[in-house]
Order: sequence, then structure tokens, then C-alpha cells
Amino acid sequence: MLSHRLAPWRLVSHVWRHHALGLAAADGPRAIESHLSEALGQPIRIVVRPPARRSHAESALEAYGPAGLAGIVKIGGTEQAREAVRHESEVLRMLADRPLKTVVPPTVLHHGASGDLDVLLLSPLPVPSRFSVRSRVPADLLEAAVAEIATLGSDDGCAWHGDFTPWNVAAAADGRLLVWNWERFATGVPYGFDALHYFFHRCLRRMRPREAAAACLARSGRIIGTSTADARGVAAHYLITLADRHRRDGHEPLGPPSEWLNPVVDHLESLL
Repeated sequence: MLSHRLAPWRLVSHVWRHHALGLAAADGPRAIESHLSEALGQPIRIVVRPPARRSHAESALEAYGPAGLAGIVKIGGTEQAREAVRHESEVLRMLADRPLKTVVPPTVLHHGASGDLDVLLLSPLPVPSRFSVRSRVPADLLEAAVAEIATLGSDDGCAWHGDFTPWNVAAAADGRLLVWNWERFATGVPYGFDALHYFFHRCLRRMRPREAAAACLARSGRIIGTSTADARGVAAHYLITLADRHRRDGHEPLGPPSEWLNPVVDHLESLL
């Protein structure tokens, strides 16, 4: 998996990038095919599928068995990527034991190791045939999903998906919300982080990062549904958390925080 401007973890789609995954270009997919075939007890063929234009799907390794699509494969070839794969596996297993009514996450079909690689096979979710990243999800469905995810937290705060964005969600035919890519899931945050993240990344489509951050603060009360002062404090906390994530990841997709974050939140120091 490789970093991308707006999606920190992406499965690569070009053979020449297999070295970045820890795979040799000549035998990378074949090694994964052999591993999954043995684990699942059926022949598995790996297809590297780039996303269609405006599709929700990130470039991914798709695993096909005799009956068709068997699942989506995520590979961890570096220590950071292995940690992300393992964390997502743990989160999805936890979610499988929760009585979720609104959110539909993938299920873990297999998680194992092939040499130095972590290999995670996830169930494919039933994406509507006409879905695109520009498809609008009803606001009440998004709100219900954010609220349900928040309840997965602990005594020290709410939970958040961590990358709740238009390309990671889709409205299902049964009225629930399909939600992918849980490797950023965390607990111990204020309520509203997911709603703010969704709004902020929609703004980034048409605004510069500093403008999007300012809009996030200005609209925070409406986004979270709390008093303006409290909401602005939560929004500032969210933006700082996002900047810290980028620092820990070793990349700055929005530019230096001194350019997009500090001018927006410095005057809110008393709220933090």
C-alpha cells in the first residue's frame, strides 16, 4: 500500500510498483495467489484492477476463485503498512461482533503472512451499479452512521472511522451505509470527528486546504449539531489531529501546517 494525496493507504495498481510493496515485479501476484489458494482451499487468481473514473474504489488487488470475485486483497509490505493491515483486521473482527444497524463494513475472510508480507482478504461489499464518488449519500444516513460508529468508543471518548470520506462510503440498496477502509479507526476522540472529516474532504475538492479548514470551523456547529463554541473547539481538535497524522506518516498532502492549519486555529487556543 502506498500513500496518496487524500487517501493515506492505497493499494497500487502497476506492476512496476510491486517493489514498493515488498513484492518482486515478476512473482509478486503469483506469491499472493499461492498463499490465498492454500489458505482458502481453492485456486485463486489475482487481478490488479485500477479504479474507474469517479469510482469509489481505490486501486486494489481483487481475488477471484472458481465462482467469481472472492474478495479484495490488502497487502502490507513495509512495517507501517503491516501495522495498518493488522489494525484493520482487528477492527473488522471487532465490528463483526457488534450489532450494527446502519453501518456495513467488510468482513475478514483471511489474514495471514506470506514471507514478510501481511495478506488481508476482505469480503466485497455490494456497491450499487451506478455508484460514483460523486453520488450523494442522504444526510440522515451519514448522520446515523457517524452516530453509530461513535458508540464503538470507550470510557475515554467516542470512536471514529478515521477516513470517513465520499470515496469510502456508499448507500446500500437496503438503506444502510457501506463503509470501507477501517485502518484509521480509533477511539478516545470527541463526537463529530467523522462528520468533520467528511465535510473537510468535500471542501478540498473545490477549495485550498486553508479555505477548507476555515470552512470546517465556520460550519462546525451545523456539522456536529452542538453549540458554536463547543463545535469550534472540536473542529480545531480534529484539524490538529489530522495534521499530526500527516506528520507521523511522514508526508504533508495538504502542505505545511503553518500554511493551512495555524492561521485558522491559533486564535482558538483558549478552546483547546
